[in-house]
Amino acid sequence: MNKHFFIPVTAASLILMLGVLGGCASNTDSAIKKAETVTVWHWMSDREDAFIDLAKKYEAQTGITIKFDLYAPSESYSQKVKAAAQTKTLPDIFGVLGESRDLASFIKSGFVADLSESLAEDGNWRDKLFDKALEVNQFKAGNDYGVKPGIYGIPLDMTTIQFVYNKALFRQAGLDPEQPPRTWQEFIAAAHALQEAGIPPLVSGFGEIWMLDALSSNWAMNIMGEEKFFDTYRGRVKYTDPDWIQVLSLFKEMADENIIASGAVTMVNKTAEQTFANGRAAMAFNGSWCVNVYKGMNPTLDYAAFVPPQVSSAHSIKIWGGAGSSFMINDKSPRKLEATKFLKWLAEADQQSILSNATNNLPANRTSLKDLSPILAQFADDIDNTTHPNVYPVHEDHRVLEAWSKGIQSILIGEKTPEQVAQEVQATKEREMRRT
Repeated sequence: MNKHFFIPVTAASLILMLGVLGGCASNTDSAIKKAETVTVWHWMSDREDAFIDLAKKYEAQTGITIKFDLYAPSESYSQKVKAAAQTKTLPDIFGVLGESRDLASFIKSGFVADLSESLAEDGNWRDKLFDKALEVNQFKAGNDYGVKPGIYGIPLDMTTIQFVYNKALFRQAGLDPEQPPRTWQEFIAAAHALQEAGIPPLVSGFGEIWMLDALSSNWAMNIMGEEKFFDTYRGRVKYTDPDWIQVLSLFKEMADENIIASGAVTMVNKTAEQTFANGRAAMAFNGSWCVNVYKGMNPTLDYAAFVPPQVSSAHSIKIWGGAGSSFMINDKSPRKLEATKFLKWLAEADQQSILSNATNNLPANRTSLKDLSPILAQFADDIDNTTHPNVYPVHEDHRVLEAWSKGIQSILIGEKTPEQVAQEVQATKEREMRRT
């Protein structure tokens, strides 16, 4: 016989039941909210306010919450991302800082989505972005890292690295502030005029050896062309070749002529930026990010940009440039579709203009250039003539690059000759080739 049990409901038990049900509803709402939230990790403290405003705008349009988490400085951010990869706790969207091999390791571990198909959607989304910006996150067939060909990141902005000069100091030295040096001879002549006026000609953060790599590769490609440059990386041309010695000799000439400001050989770039912003040097080698830096250091600074002076007419000057900052999508994220939609939106012209105006960076969307300030427009003029180590067809061993850049430092302080440095770099090259 079936028995039915009647449980009396008291006021106290009713309150308890409602509390439990209310708690379940609250937990459900929280879970739904979390499912609709796309989390982004970044290191860009100068963009935090702009990101928050854009997140609010996106949520108002779509109902999807975007949560930006800032981890600065970049070194701390990189450590957090690597740790999160090991524990499989990466967010929906993040950036990989470093070289191509660093991005490749994340891709091969399954943490970065291939966005090639997504970029071809919506009327070919990729056509709105600069090819040079996309190249930095692209792996082509036969790449050195065994990565499946594809595009694995969306650029937020662009950079180009050029020279800048202080117009007021040029006037003070009797130089035309609207005619910066275009050739090596004009560069040397301008430096002499500045010296005669008691003005240090050039400052840069040459204590950071990547900057010496950037500048020397500009002149190397100008002197010998890209093919011979890359053949050196392949081991077919020696660093003792006369063209490479000519590149090193340019730095010796700068040292002999006292063109570089005192202390610049060991100076970090932030100190060099402060030196230039305060008018203690007339020229600097720096990237387009400096526009925002100088604005904070000296809002009234009157300066302009120019391409590194041409040494040879045989080949064009190639400057370092490409994507400045990029975001990747976690391929393991359950919100990969929502994350992709948000990055598409972030790369649209309106949002790119907002970011550019807020942070004084070059937009990655080609249709946003019309809104640039005059100084940013000068950096943007040469986007199509940029190159970057991450997109080189062949890569040099990092030990060889370090020997090269440190060798330039030794030339600048008068310790070694170009010939000595060339021999030492070639010896390093041959040693590393024997290892492979």
